[in-house]
Amino acid sequence: MSQVLGGQTSSADAVREDDEVRRVVQLFLDGESKGDAAKLQEASHPDARMFGSVGGARYDMPMAEFIGLAARKPGDTGSHRTRILSVQQTGDAAVAEAAEDGYWGSLSLVDYFQLVRIEGTWKVVSKLFAHTGGDVPA
Repeated sequence: MSQVLGGQTSSADAVREDDEVRRVVQLFLDGESKGDAAKLQEASHPDARMFGSVGGARYDMPMAEFIGLAARKPGDTGSHRTRILSVQQTGDAAVAEAAEDGYWGSLSLVDYFQLVRIEGTWKVVSKLFAHTGGDVPA
């Protein structure tokens, strides 16, 4: 159950918040998969950042730069699959873990998203990822 300052939320509220965090993370994953900048912008805070590396190349960048990259080079080249593995939420803070397979054809990644609820709306403020398999296409 999600906790808030001064007590706990109801079970129904906790489910609603979990669903909303999952919706925003899935919106982000769908956006990067299809190169849909509008979905990525909707899911992300304007000051969000991303950190991670693939094959020794760092992808540490402002989210706006990643959105441009995703629009030019979407993750789904025919076999991309994603799944949200877990969500933890306390008050206005949440962390979600997701797995991606087939990114850019063969990459496998594990993503860690940090989200914040601002004025009732959840936004991704950071994405940290680990490359767990596959090679970057030529």
